[in-house]
Amino acid sequence: MSWVTGVMVYLVIWWTVLFAILPLGVRRAKNPGKGQDRGAPERPELMRKAIITSIVAAALWLGFYFLHQTDIFSFRRLVEGS
Repeated sequence: MSWVTGVMVYLVIWWTVLFAILPLGVRRAKNPGKGQDRGAPERPELMRKAIITSIVAAALWLGFYFLHQTDIFSFRRLVEGS
């Protein structure tokens, strides 16, 4: 796997994990101001969620890299076998 492929796989994993983590810990604003959506979070804590996303995505990417390098799971083998 080239470094470009590795970065692209990491970015796909990162965005997927971000959308899974975004709703965690969200509390709606009790008294939204004028023009503010009722479902808007009181404190979104985006920086904390971005850091958590980066750590989880790195762990998942390392698992993917291990599976790819050890050839435990190979798309090529699946295609050749059929």
